Amino acid sequence: MLDRTMWVAVLGLAIASGALAAGDATVCTDETAGATAAAPARAALAESPFTRPEATVPANKRTTAGLYATATDVYEMVSEDPAKVLFIDVRTRGELQFIGMPALVDAHVPFLVETNPPQWDDAASTFKLAPNPDFVATVDQRLAQKGLAKDATVIVICQGGLRAARAANALTQAGYTKVYTTIDGFEGDPVAEGPHRGERTVNGWRNAGLPWTAKLDRAKMDRVN
Repeated sequence: MLDRTMWVAVLGLAIASGALAAGDATVCTDETAGATAAAPARAALAESPFTRPEATVPANKRTTAGLYATATDVYEMVSEDPAKVLFIDVRTRGELQFIGMPALVDAHVPFLVETNPPQWDDAASTFKLAPNPDFVATVDQRLAQKGLAKDATVIVICQGGLRAARAANALTQAGYTKVYTTIDGFEGDPVAEGPHRGERTVNGWRNAGLPWTAKLDRAKMDRVN
């Protein structure tokens, strides 16, 4: 890895070149308030050796906070000082149960949940998901359990980075100031073309050989009786 002094210089140039692209950020809440809440995170951009330049992040994965990390970056961030980082998996229960999760995750707090009663999505040929109304409140609880405040580093991960962006925006809107998204997620991006088109073998936590587990920890699960 580049030393921190070099990272600061590189990221300074990246911020300038990516400023126009920031307007394409995916925002699921009030944009003006979100931008105000994200100001401290933008300032932290020049201090972090892990932040990927926004210009390199697909528009649908960008956030108001503008803090992005790859799965390997996240592994280093959490490993350096796990007590000062909250690492949240925002996928559904089914994804964790049948696919597994990063071993270093602090908690599972789904950003989208199954509707009750179940509803069918004809366009997607699957069951519908809806925003989890308790998402922010549950992350607040997990943050308090670690003795951290909303200015602490919070990292969210999903399948490939799209839901993580929406989850990060929701947290930023709620006053969190340093929310990173894992831009390649747990499974990675799908192959764009060729015989393996659609297969998630490009990047991501599991493809990078980072520690993960198929055995779930009850204490980390969301709302278990």
